[in-house]
Amino acid sequence: MELVTNEYLLERLKSQFGDAIISAELPYNLLTLVIDPSGILDMLKWLNTDEILKFRFLTDICGSHFPDFKDKELCVIYHVQSMENNVRLRLKAFLPINKPEISSVESLYSSANWMERETYDFYGVIFTGHPNLKRILNVDEMDYFPLRKEYPLEDGTRSDKEDQYFGR
Repeated sequence: MELVTNEYLLERLKSQFGDAIISAELPYNLLTLVIDPSGILDMLKWLNTDEILKFRFLTDICGSHFPDFKDKELCVIYHVQSMENNVRLRLKAFLPINKPEISSVESLYSSANWMERETYDFYGVIFTGHPNLKRILNVDEMDYFPLRKEYPLEDGTRSDKEDQYFGR
């Protein structure tokens, strides 16, 4: 059995999906790739079915909002793990806020069902092909996505929030 290191994994991914990989880094010894959103389903399918890599466990799917990144305001983050090789991988896909669509990976990992619903619920990311994409924790009547940074941090109408009370 071949030892799967971050370097080996990166080389295999570059040879298979070179055009889809935008950047790679190694924070805290966790290989992190920024990829083109259109390639997420193919890449995860290949990682899942590859007989050497065996990334068969989806640890997490979550979102993040970067309001200052023009046309890349929303990010979907995938954490997958190969239990057999004891290797983890983080994949990031940036999406424009005016069209936040990415393919669902629920067909590969059944655990993605609720994770994708939660990411939709809080960030508004639409997972195309998801069998039941609807709010999971917030009320259905909510017409905004609470974890987007689209609201002021403080209520400007409060009088007890004046700078003089905080030594500013």
